[in-house]
Amino acid sequence: MRIALYPGTFDPVTLGHIDIFKRASALVDKLVIGVAINSDKEPLFSLEERVSMVEFEIRPIAEKTGIEIITHPFENLLIDCAQEVGASMIVRGLRAVSDFEYEYQMVGMNRAMNEEIETVFLMSDLKNQAIASRLVKEIARLGGDVSKFVTKDVHGKLLKKIR
Repeated sequence: MRIALYPGTFDPVTLGHIDIFKRASALVDKLVIGVAINSDKEPLFSLEERVSMVEFEIRPIAEKTGIEIITHPFENLLIDCAQEVGASMIVRGLRAVSDFEYEYQMVGMNRAMNEEIETVFLMSDLKNQAIASRLVKEIARLGGDVSKFVTKDVHGKLLKKIR
C-alpha cells in the first residue's frame, strides 16, 4: 500500500492546497494530511478549526477517487510523523523557485534521518501558484476579496475570524 504524507499548517486551507490534495491522491492508495502544530507560527485558526476545514475539503476528493484520505495533527519531526503514519512518501507542493531552496534543504535533512522515505514535489496548477495562506490572511485582514483563493466554506470562516 502506497501511503503519502502531505504536511502543512493549512492556516487556512487554500485552493492551492486542495489542488495538491487532488494531485497526490492520484499517486497513492492512502493520503494523510498532516496538520502541523507549529509553536513558531501563530496560526489564525486553532488546530481543531484547521483540521475541520481540511476534513471538509478532502471528503469530496476521497469520495471521487475512492482512496482513503485522513487528517493527522502532528507536532514532532516531519520524518517521525511520516514513520508514524506508515508513509513511504512525503508530498510537498511547490509554487515558485523560492520554495525549492528551502524544500531542497528539508529533503537533505529528512534523507539523512531516514533514507527510505522519498519526497515528491508537485507543482500547483498555474492558476494556484501565487496562492499562499499567509497572503490570503493578509489580504483578508486589509479588506480585500480572497474568494478566488479559497473555497466558499473557508471564505466564510476566514471572514468571520478576521472580523
